[in-house]
Amino acid sequence: MESRICEMLGIEFPLVAFTHSRYVVAEVSKAGGFGVLGAASMTPEQLEAELTWIDENIDGKPYGVDLIVPNKFIGKGDNTTPDGMIAMLPDEHKNFAEKILRAHDIDAEGVDDAARRETMVFSDNLTLEGAKKHLDIAFSHPIKLIANALGVPPREMMELGKQHGVAVAALVGAKSHAINQVQAGVDILVVAGGEAGGHCGAVSTMVLVPEIFEAIQDHGDTPILAAGGIVTGRQMAACMAMGASGVWTGSVWLTTTEAETAPVVKEKMLAASSSDTVRARSRTGKHSRQLRSPWTDAWEREDAPDPLAMPLQSLISEPALGKVERLSEGGHRGAQDLATYWVGQGVGLMNASQSVRNVVYDFKEDFINAHERLSKAVGT
Repeated sequence: MESRICEMLGIEFPLVAFTHSRYVVAEVSKAGGFGVLGAASMTPEQLEAELTWIDENIDGKPYGVDLIVPNKFIGKGDNTTPDGMIAMLPDEHKNFAEKILRAHDIDAEGVDDAARRETMVFSDNLTLEGAKKHLDIAFSHPIKLIANALGVPPREMMELGKQHGVAVAALVGAKSHAINQVQAGVDILVVAGGEAGGHCGAVSTMVLVPEIFEAIQDHGDTPILAAGGIVTGRQMAACMAMGASGVWTGSVWLTTTEAETAPVVKEKMLAASSSDTVRARSRTGKHSRQLRSPWTDAWEREDAPDPLAMPLQSLISEPALGKVERLSEGGHRGAQDLATYWVGQGVGLMNASQSVRNVVYDFKEDFINAHERLSKAVGT
C-alpha cells in the first residue's frame, strides 16, 4: 500500500497498534501492521525482558516502543524522594479513595504507603533519568519507532533516533502542540482526538486531523497518524482522506484474545456503548478517557476532592484500583462493579472478542470496501 508511514516503517498496511501486550505487538506486526509496546509502567528489567521476547517471536518484522516523558509534572527537576512524594498526598484524597472501596464492601488493607511506593516506577519513568534507562534499552533492540506520549520528546530521544535511524513520534491533541512538535523535528505526528482512550485532548478526531494537517504545511509536511476512536477500516479510510498517512490505534486491541485486559473489564467493554466512557483527571492527574464505573462516577461528584497533578493522583488511584482488579478476578462483586480501564469511545463498536490477526484482516477488508464505495461515489 502506498503510504509514507509504510515507507518509513517498512510495513504493508499503515495500521499502528499501541498496546501493553507483547503478544499483540508481535501479532499485529506479523499480520502486516506495526505493533508499539507501551513501556511507561515497566521497570528497565521488565522492558528488556519484553523486548527480548518480541525479538524472538516477531519473525523479523518491525515494531516500536512508547514512553511517557512529560514536559511538566510535580517533582520534576527537584530531586523529590519517594517519601517526599508520598508526603505531598493529602489525607482528604487518600480517605476519599478508601471511602469508595468501603462503599463496595472492600477494606483498605494494603492500600497504603507501601503500595504507593510500588507504583513509584511510573513516577520514576516520567523523569529524564528514568527515561534514559528505557531509551538505552529500547535502542539496543531493532526498533523502528520510538514515541513520546506527553510533550516534545527529550533531546536525548531525538538524537538517538537520528543516530539509529529510528523514527521519533509524538502524540498531540491540539494545533499549537503539533506545530511545536514539527518545529522540534519529530518524524511522525500522532494526532489524537478526544475520543481516544488514555490521555487525550478535548477536540474530536474528525476536526483535529484536518486542522493539524492544514496547520503544519507551512512548517514541514510531517506525516500524520490519526488516533481517537478508530476501530474500523472505514474510519481509517476517512482519516486518510482528511490528510493522515495511517492510523494509531489502542482500544480495539483490548478485547482481543491476546490482550492483557482483565476478563471482567473485557466483558464490560464488549457490552459497552460509546457513551460508557468518561474523560477525567481522576486516574493520573491529566485528562484521560476510561471505562465508566462507580469508581469514576465517585470522582465526578461535587463532594469529591479535585484530582492532584501528575504523578500524585496516580499514587492515590493505582493502589486502590490494583486491589479492585485482584479482587474482581476472584469474583468479588463490589470490585467487579468498580473495575475500570482506559478505553476510547470506539468501544461501542467493539462487540466481539477476536484474535489480533482477525482484527487486522477486518481492518484491511473494511478499508478496501470503504475505498471502493468512495471511488464509486465519485465515478472512478
